[in-house]
Amino acid sequence: MSLDRDAFKQGQRTMWAMGDYPQIARRIRSVGELLVERLGAGPGIELLDVATGAGNVSIPAARTGAKVSGLDLTPELLEVARRRAREADVKVDFVEGDAEALPFGDGSFDRVSSCFGVIFAPHHEQAARELLRVTRPGGMIAVTAWTPDGLIGRMFALNSSFMPPPPPEFQSPVKWGEEEHVRALLGTPGGELCIERREVVFEHDSAEAIVEEDERLLGPAMIAKAMLEPQGRYEEARSQLLELYGSVNESHDGRFRARAEYLLSIARLPA
Repeated sequence: MSLDRDAFKQGQRTMWAMGDYPQIARRIRSVGELLVERLGAGPGIELLDVATGAGNVSIPAARTGAKVSGLDLTPELLEVARRRAREADVKVDFVEGDAEALPFGDGSFDRVSSCFGVIFAPHHEQAARELLRVTRPGGMIAVTAWTPDGLIGRMFALNSSFMPPPPPEFQSPVKWGEEEHVRALLGTPGGELCIERREVVFEHDSAEAIVEEDERLLGPAMIAKAMLEPQGRYEEARSQLLELYGSVNESHDGRFRARAEYLLSIARLPA
């Protein structure tokens, strides 16, 4: 592993530990519950949730009676997930680790999931190989990813236009939201791959309020503000973000309500 890659991943740990990502993750809890349902989690099923974050998949999966492991790169998020699991009175084996080097043997799990998580691993092919490797024959993998043309994909593109680019070999997370890319990553001879376009609805008091909340609680937004303010560029970036949110806002009473498109990809491996 190169120094650049080490530094990048340390930066990811720091970024997701900032603020209060578990609070932000409440916006997508319904997607985690959908993954649990679509994977058929239940007694007798061993499930791994990769980049588990605050436990949006691992905790509801454990409620079904499945034997669940949740892996994340960020220790601070794992501590929150452990607390949430205790509060829910469920058992989950939370493990610190890298999606590109999963610390599990081949064919360890019946089901493998990742809810807007593994998409942030910089080397998509390596991360996908690891998902496939730890899944048993006949098992299933489910991944959700923001589409490039959806609200979050457009927000990522806007933010990226103001920030320094990552190393060229590191791939954008929204590539996982492109059907052709996912087919190349998770398609297997003799297996099945089902890809759906779905939406999650974000609601808040106003567009301004959701931006302010992200500035206080969401690591990537906090870092962007810290980097761009000294350059005198943050207000321009913020103004463009509010303009984007205004263009998709379905509410007419001053509140904010918008649909964010994502790709749900479910691969079933050959038996």
